[in-house]
Amino acid sequence: MSESHDTATPVLVAQTAGVLEITLNRPERLNSFNVDMHLALRAALARAAEDATVRCVLLTGAGRGFCAGQDLGDRDPRKMDGPPDLGATVRNFWAPLVRQIRALDMPVIAAVNGVAAGAGSSLALACDLVLAAESAKFIQSFSKVGLIPDTGGSWNLTRLLGEQRAKGLALTAMPLGAKQAESWGLIWQALPDDALMTEARSLAARLAQGPTFGYAQTKRAIQAAATQSLDAQLDLEETLMKACGESADYAEGVAAFLDKRPAEFKGR
Repeated sequence: MSESHDTATPVLVAQTAGVLEITLNRPERLNSFNVDMHLALRAALARAAEDATVRCVLLTGAGRGFCAGQDLGDRDPRKMDGPPDLGATVRNFWAPLVRQIRALDMPVIAAVNGVAAGAGSSLALACDLVLAAESAKFIQSFSKVGLIPDTGGSWNLTRLLGEQRAKGLALTAMPLGAKQAESWGLIWQALPDDALMTEARSLAARLAQGPTFGYAQTKRAIQAAATQSLDAQLDLEETLMKACGESADYAEGVAAFLDKRPAEFKGR
């Protein structure tokens, strides 16, 4: 495993067996984002996209929290000549980050080890699978400072939970515990705190050894389904299934099944 341990580094990156593990590393600020963290996470995700040996990404947080969203100390109107342009913050940082995660040709797992608040909650929900410690809480804290859910939060909350629950969480900023988030379908799985990282790493390793070409097409199909008609989705399934059928992973999967042996997928 190659790893960075510098506590001054806003994002730690480690790679082993096809899994790129990314740890948000501002624990003294509950891993809230400043510009350096934004740029470091974007760089780590770009590495995942460009490195053929990376076949799954695991995102988590250092310390007692996953992420408290944007560091409001950097957006304090009292320290500025005028009001901050929060639209520019979304346009230049948060929106590109969500698009980058969604576009990755590999599964992205969030292991939410503690509080996920504001854009930190939205960041977790932008990932393909969310696992959370049972003590973790998801908080739509935007309303406490007069803001809206961003980082795709307004879209994901509504799509996953429906309008009533999305509005309820967004307007009240009620903390949503991991077990309830699981029962509502907001996240994939809530786990005992001491089992979270073991289970998350095991899942990431298993996915990294799987038919990742097909996983990428599955991501495309499911992500497109939210905004397409059934006819358009059926056409997309035809296109993606054709690509999967021509892949080396499919040929290996069928051969392994018929030969009654474990498959050795290459992600091609």
